[in-house]
Amino acid sequence: MMASERSVRVRAAVRTMPPGYFAMVMATGILSIGMNLIGVAGLSYALLVVCAGAYLALLVLTTWRFVAFRSDFLDDLHDPNRGFQFFTFVAGTNVLAARLAVEGWFLAATVLLGVAGVAWVVLGYAVPWLAVLGRTARPVLGSANGTWFIWVVASQSVAVVAAALEPVAGDARALLAVLAILSWSVGIFLYGAAGVFVSLRLMLYTLRPEDLDPPYWVSMGACAITVLAGARIVEMADAPMVSATRGLVGGISVMFWAFATWLIPVLIAVGIWRHFKRHVPLRYQATLWSIAFPVGMYAVAGIYLGQADTLPLVGQIGTVTLWAALVVWLLVFTAMARQPFRAGRVRRDARRHENAVQ
Repeated sequence: MMASERSVRVRAAVRTMPPGYFAMVMATGILSIGMNLIGVAGLSYALLVVCAGAYLALLVLTTWRFVAFRSDFLDDLHDPNRGFQFFTFVAGTNVLAARLAVEGWFLAATVLLGVAGVAWVVLGYAVPWLAVLGRTARPVLGSANGTWFIWVVASQSVAVVAAALEPVAGDARALLAVLAILSWSVGIFLYGAAGVFVSLRLMLYTLRPEDLDPPYWVSMGACAITVLAGARIVEMADAPMVSATRGLVGGISVMFWAFATWLIPVLIAVGIWRHFKRHVPLRYQATLWSIAFPVGMYAVAGIYLGQADTLPLVGQIGTVTLWAALVVWLLVFTAMARQPFRAGRVRRDARRHENAVQ
């Protein structure tokens, strides 16, 4: 009976698994990159192992969900509240690729970039159509939320890996330079579009404390990865596309870093208002990884920008923030690890209550 109950619970968990769980891979991978940058090699390798393990596990679970619970999978693709979470697969794949490139595993990183690039193109057309434009119900604007910025993150993650692989790409260097500039530029326009849609939703529709959930932190994370991608492009070797845009990319990257910095106090204030003033319970949910990743990305972006544009203060801020990101990651990971035990305790308490009533 216990084995049967456990099997039912596992299947139920897979069936309802949020498509945005790859944000855990994103958060872990970017912390691993950051620790490598500041020379904490042991912790960086440990996080890399966790990142790769989480990626493989989520790949298996997502495939299982697609095969066994395809209708639920497709329902998520058609849901404007959840559809854009699928872009975490693109970003998670690219963050892992970027970390592998640091180790010199360029073939594996190239393969992952190819997978992520195809997924970016397919999802880039499918998700907006299925979740937004192809819906008969109107208006859809009321469903705009922080997850829409994940599309930006996915686009910029392609630019990050393309720029990282460009120096060792040989004859393909010019192609990767074009891909980096292309995906970075697309991400800039997508950020503007997502910002407009989400801002209009906040101003025109009723806003409950529950609506201001963790994915709104991705608005800052999208800025930060735009900075990181820009910094990597600035560091690329001369190529016609890079030479034509290097100054522009560097300047815009600094502007995005400034805006990301401005957003952090706003997002912290929203969290305080949501949980302490309006008493929304702070419980573990998969979307909490959408806080861990942006904080880590902001740190790494600051470190890279400080190196690429010779801005030591920005680099120092990034280093300090990296340790704060590690604390956030540990809190979310601990809450996730405790979740099965907490759920089991709740079920046991419910059984005791039923027995007492009987």
